[in-house]
Amino acid sequence: MINKQNLWFITLFALILILGIYYITLPDSAIPTFSADETNLQSTIEVKDSDIIIALKVEEEEKILKEMEDAQKILLDNAATTEEKNAAYETLQQLNYKKGKIDEIEKLIKEKFNINSCVKIEGNKINITLSCEDKGAEFANNIIKEVQSLYNNQMYITIKFQSK
Repeated sequence: MINKQNLWFITLFALILILGIYYITLPDSAIPTFSADETNLQSTIEVKDSDIIIALKVEEEEKILKEMEDAQKILLDNAATTEEKNAAYETLQQLNYKKGKIDEIEKLIKEKFNINSCVKIEGNKINITLSCEDKGAEFANNIIKEVQSLYNNQMYITIKFQSK
C-alpha cells in the first residue's frame, strides 16, 4: 500500500525527471547563457500599496486558518476530553466571529471611504492598515468612529497609513 509520503516522493521524482529530460532535449539556442559583461544588470521591483495590503491580509488569514485547523484537530481527536473539545469549539466559534468582523470592517472601509485595508483583531484591539497616503487625524477619527459603531463595548482602534 502506498502511503502519502511515498506518493509525494514518486510525484516529485517524476516531475524532476520530466524537467531534466526536457532541459536536456532543448536546443542550445533556447538555453539562456550569460556573459561576463551581462552580470552588471540591475533589476528593480516595484511594490504597490495594494501588494502590501494583500500580503498583510494573507498573513492574517493564514494565522486564523492555522488556529481553526488546530481547534478542528482537537474536536476530531477521540482521545481529547470533553472540556478540551468544548474549549476547541468555543475557540472555533470565536475565530469565525473574528473572521466575520474583519470582513465586515474591511467592507465598511471600502464602501464608505473607497480605500483598501487590512484589519487585525486581537481581543479588544483593532489594528487597521490603510492603503493610502496619510490623510490626517480627522480622516483617521472618522474611520475609528465608523468602526466603533459596529461594537457595543469600547474597542482600542489604531489606524496606520501604508504608502510606498
